[in-house]
Amino acid sequence: MSMAVAGMIAGMALGFAGYFGGFGAFLLVAALGALGFVAGRLLDGDLEPGEFSRLLRPRDRDRDRHGR
Repeated sequence: MSMAVAGMIAGMALGFAGYFGGFGAFLLVAALGALGFVAGRLLDGDLEPGEFSRLLRPRDRDRDRHGR
């Protein structure tokens, strides 16, 4: 499945959730979709669990600037 088709399906699901369930349902579907996307990337091997700690940890600008 191409990314365009996956995006279209996700958009339609969010649209239906927003129309029939309101804004709360829209947010729930969006959050669960993002969680499913990350889980799928982990299972495919495209994403490593250690990458999350790097994303969540504040960067030390001095260390990054000097390469240490």
